[in-house]
Amino acid sequence: MSNSSFPSEEFSLEALRARDKNEFARLVEASSGAIYRLALKMLGDQQDAEDALQETFLKAFRGLPNFDGRSSLSTWLYRIATNEALMLLRKRKVQFVSIDEPLDTDEVEQEPLEIVDWCCIPETELLSAEARRHLDQAIESLSPNLRIVFLLRDIEGLSTQETAQVLNLSETAVKTRLSRARLSLREQLSSYYGNIVRREAAKGD
Repeated sequence: MSNSSFPSEEFSLEALRARDKNEFARLVEASSGAIYRLALKMLGDQQDAEDALQETFLKAFRGLPNFDGRSSLSTWLYRIATNEALMLLRKRKVQFVSIDEPLDTDEVEQEPLEIVDWCCIPETELLSAEARRHLDQAIESLSPNLRIVFLLRDIEGLSTQETAQVLNLSETAVKTRLSRARLSLREQLSSYYGNIVRREAAKGD
């Protein structure tokens, strides 16, 4: 998926640091869709996603005078949004794993039970509303530290380096977690797609 982040050079850092409302409004308009989508995929609740979106821009507006520009604006905003989403997950008292902690041993060593080859599945099946619903459910079932890496890399299209900057992780850790997330999703979706594969195979008999 193409990178949905927005080039920092499109905005005046001088105006943003001075809290120019017009320039900040441009920034919000350009980035709110991506930030909301990320929050919604992390939280699975529209109201929580809206709250995270609002808090992200409130904190961004307050913090802009001190933004040093060492990272891009998109990376900076994604990091604020990620922290907001993880904070809301903590408040829900769900099982939470810090993005700065290593993966659990069981999670690293887990092997998939079944992997289905999806090459022969018709594109209409892969892109159907039902398939997307199964994918969303599988993404939601990932632990937060795997989910956020998958969302930033494969949904929002950030590079490994950008994702590492957002999450304050090494690029190696990002690659490892992305691999685990993809493997987990393939395993979870294998039952659903396996039925499609078998159905398509039966048609050819």
